[in-house]
Amino acid sequence: MRPNNRMTRRQFVSTVATAAGGALLPSTLFASAPPTSLSETAKREEHLLSLEKSAWKLKPFPTSQVRLKNGPFKEAMEANRRYLLSLPPDRLLHTFRLNAGLPSSAKPLGGWEKPDCELRGHFTGGHYLSACALMCASAADDELKARANGMVMELARCQRAHGDGYLSAFPEEFFDRLRDGKEVWAPFYTLHKIMAGLVDMYVHCGNEQALEVAQGMTNWIGRWTQPLSDAQMQRVMQTEFGGTNEVLYNLYALTGNSHCLELGDRFYHKKVFDPLAAHRDELKSLHANTNIPKMIGAARRYELTEEPRFREIASFFWQEVTGARAYCTGGTSNEEHWRTDPGQLAGELGKTTEECCCGYNMLKLTRHIFGWTADPRAMDYYERTLFNSRLGTQDADGLKSYYLPLGSDGYWKSFHSPRDSFWCCTGTGVEEFAKFGDTIYFHDEQGLFVNLFIASELSWPEKGVRWEQETDFPEQGKTRLIIRTEKPAKMDLNIRIPYWATRGGKITLNGETLPAFSSPSSYLTLSRTWNSGDSVGVSLPMGLHIDALPGDPTLQAVMYGPLVLAGRLGSEDLSKAETYLGYDPTPAGKPAPVPAINSSSKDPTGWVEPVPHQPLSFRVLAGDRRINLVPFYKVLGERYAVYWKVQG
Repeated sequence: MRPNNRMTRRQFVSTVATAAGGALLPSTLFASAPPTSLSETAKREEHLLSLEKSAWKLKPFPTSQVRLKNGPFKEAMEANRRYLLSLPPDRLLHTFRLNAGLPSSAKPLGGWEKPDCELRGHFTGGHYLSACALMCASAADDELKARANGMVMELARCQRAHGDGYLSAFPEEFFDRLRDGKEVWAPFYTLHKIMAGLVDMYVHCGNEQALEVAQGMTNWIGRWTQPLSDAQMQRVMQTEFGGTNEVLYNLYALTGNSHCLELGDRFYHKKVFDPLAAHRDELKSLHANTNIPKMIGAARRYELTEEPRFREIASFFWQEVTGARAYCTGGTSNEEHWRTDPGQLAGELGKTTEECCCGYNMLKLTRHIFGWTADPRAMDYYERTLFNSRLGTQDADGLKSYYLPLGSDGYWKSFHSPRDSFWCCTGTGVEEFAKFGDTIYFHDEQGLFVNLFIASELSWPEKGVRWEQETDFPEQGKTRLIIRTEKPAKMDLNIRIPYWATRGGKITLNGETLPAFSSPSSYLTLSRTWNSGDSVGVSLPMGLHIDALPGDPTLQAVMYGPLVLAGRLGSEDLSKAETYLGYDPTPAGKPAPVPAINSSSKDPTGWVEPVPHQPLSFRVLAGDRRINLVPFYKVLGERYAVYWKVQG
């Protein structure tokens, strides 16, 4: 039974709580009791985000308190781990050592880490450390932790050799060119990645030396920027600087050093921030992933100081991108840019939609928006982007995509090579696939929020409980939550009912169906005193629905629940050279367009039919071709179609 729309949330909570008095299921307690206090790592994570600030209505759990269980996300994380372990540390450190005047006989890496590439060091000294640190937190990976600790020690040696706090794989002369307005790729972008990797090593692995090195780099940035006027800094910021503001604000949160806060404020990019603060979308023609990290920095500035201007900047940006500049996958950008006015994406499909970094950074920003608002629509977007823009962008060997082509033109997913690419999206990819557990659960003082249906286990030592989530979602639209506790625990359990759950659903407590449910894009709340072994089952029937391209309603993607469906077009004439790319991530080769679909039905069930006895499998008739559809994240090594031209 769905509650009447006029029922208030308080009334609904009361209704469900009254109905929740069933018998207990038999249970077996964990062999060891749940921890009774936060680990030092968890304390550092909470301190990093300054969760004591009132900006956070809901709080994420420390990454170290969530463990993935068997399922597609854990499989993807394991493939990522194998790739991280395949990279030799001496080769990763090679250009750092050379730049510091230290000997190295290692074979250089290729792609964007070549010794003559101006972005060298962004992956090897930055993203890689972040990924190892996140794997340490997500999976207690001691092997990667030891490797990353050794790399921090070597990076500190390189910094000492420079003698002034500078640390990079390229010379300081790059910053002279930046100051003088000469062409240079993105030196502050690269420093941000290195500093973020060091901060992650401190927060997630307790490496004090990493924090010291990051502080040394901060001092160098302070000396470099000090003589520059505000006008000169605005010119400097015309060159991509990543999330330099974010990492400086994070260092302020960790150390309390006000110099970090003041230095972060020097990276206030007026041309981009001021229109957003005034609720004007002037994003057209901007490079997408140059600007998304700046918004994460603005979000951190708001959280640390509660200055409302920065909340307006981050919030309005998020609303514009997710509401008017995103594809069915949740991703954004074409040819790395926003090339149109908001809501006008006609003509923006092809081999360079969408850049994977954008999806990664939009998820980071969404966590902040959700924490401030507790708005389930933010988690609706998060789920859509996670399953469709992120999960399917890695192959079985842990190699990552740069672009995720959309449309019906028969492109395919391409991936980086093991040693000769190291794109920006390689870096964000190794981070993303190391931290899938960080948003499944949030909490407030009253209870738990279950945001995502991913097989996992949560430890909550402050409450003395553990929650297990058993699910094979999205193979089936259901999940089961089980509590383990040594003594009765009074708390709310808030379960997200997604936007796509338009056909209702069912909730059971200890096997008994409760006489209430909730509306799409809301949280269903159970308030009670829980005993060990209590279990809650949630059934969420998935259905077909259409997501039309903003600006062209005749271009339609088919979705099933949160999943984008892709038409399988085969792998004929698709070579390995076209699938695994080197320095240039732009897909090469010829597409294989498919005919339009003739249908006047606005309901996808009028032109999409399920394949009998095959879960998550459908088919369409395009021209005289019958094409099978499967979840987009499952499509690898073949051409596909996502947006279909539908004409009546």
